[in-house]
Amino acid sequence: MKIRKLMLAVAILATGASSLVATGAYAQAKEQFFPVLSYRTGPYAPNGVPWANGYVDYLKLVNARGGINGVKISFEECETGYDTARSVECYERLKGKNGGATLVQPLSTGATFAITEKAPVDKIPVVTVGYGRSESADGSIFKWNFPIAGTYWVAADAILQAIAKKEGGFDKLKGKRIALVYHDSPFGKEPIPLMQERAAMHGFTLQLLPVTAPGVEQKATWLQIRQSRPDYVALWGWGIMNTTAIKEAQATGYPREKMYGVWWAGAEPDVKDVADGAKGYNAVTMQHGAEPNSKLVKDVMALVHGKGQGTGPKEEVGQVLYMRGAMSAMLGVEGLRSAQDRFGKGKIMTGEQVRWGLENLNLTQAKLDALGFAGVMRPISTSCTDHMGSAWARIHTWDGKEWKFTSDWLQADEQVIKPLVKSTAAKYAAEKKLTARTPADCQS
Repeated sequence: MKIRKLMLAVAILATGASSLVATGAYAQAKEQFFPVLSYRTGPYAPNGVPWANGYVDYLKLVNARGGINGVKISFEECETGYDTARSVECYERLKGKNGGATLVQPLSTGATFAITEKAPVDKIPVVTVGYGRSESADGSIFKWNFPIAGTYWVAADAILQAIAKKEGGFDKLKGKRIALVYHDSPFGKEPIPLMQERAAMHGFTLQLLPVTAPGVEQKATWLQIRQSRPDYVALWGWGIMNTTAIKEAQATGYPREKMYGVWWAGAEPDVKDVADGAKGYNAVTMQHGAEPNSKLVKDVMALVHGKGQGTGPKEEVGQVLYMRGAMSAMLGVEGLRSAQDRFGKGKIMTGEQVRWGLENLNLTQAKLDALGFAGVMRPISTSCTDHMGSAWARIHTWDGKEWKFTSDWLQADEQVIKPLVKSTAAKYAAEKKLTARTPADCQS
């Protein structure tokens, strides 16, 4: 009997150990799982692909650097097509895989709204870097949402500050007309409350012009612009809607230098097909722009692409949306690192622990520089009440060949944004019968 048991043990070691390590609980305990909700097909693919490539390449870079205190990352992509229902399906399919999702980044405001209702039950943080619900910056109500580094209210405020500076001050906006051409979806509607607030404060007229998704038909919209002749146009588009809008502006003779896009309307795919026709077009950036000379790009080229493991073409590494994907992944990874600092370095973190880590981020400039983001980003520090952590942005302008920064750093006005965040979050809490978190809960 002893010999039989010994032979059985040897057989298991010889034939089953590798599969046990690869598929069993041991592997789950050694890898932190990141679901990747992406869209590489459909009308939004030209913009979705470089973001996803940057996101995945950064996860690969973390592994190439040795993981997070030795913990490697595993990931799986799920194609959403930028469709809310499919995004929720992907979330449900991946949330329990490989020991459970570390966090989720939906890359869709519509999906964010839907998943926000599920996250508290599933105990999975929802990280929305530069998109999602603007009021979710209030962590006292939105415990599981993290719109880190900026919201659409930050973007809208930065655009209006840039316009005001061009005119000589906010007082000079009185009597002006600003048109908002927006994707007729939760994403496109996000800036409206902030812009309406600013319009009431400064006496300019806000013209609202919704565009039906995906935005390939805008002739009627630009006919209205030609008739009303607004002083400025703010473009809240995504995917093919952006190129279409710039082409229609060119066709109707609307000056591109008087157009300001949101950060999802300010990347290479939006302007490269128009080239000189887009010259002078402006967009707000989410801190970064195209960063081909950053240390991060050099590290990716050496440790990921240099080893034949790059996710997409080398040429896009460092472009605007690629950098945004990498930045989004980095913020999630650093939330995980922050959790390990408290709950155990080198250990697998639960969604609840990662939620705490995201709420206690302290990304100093020295830390950002060490990660390869020198010159790309400013420090970010979150808290129980502030799940955004930073409200800085810049403007960059297309010169016909590339994006170049054309403004100093702009900081969204907290005196305008904070009351809006508080009132909207309070309304959400009342609707959902939620109570604000206690100081004790903030420590948990």
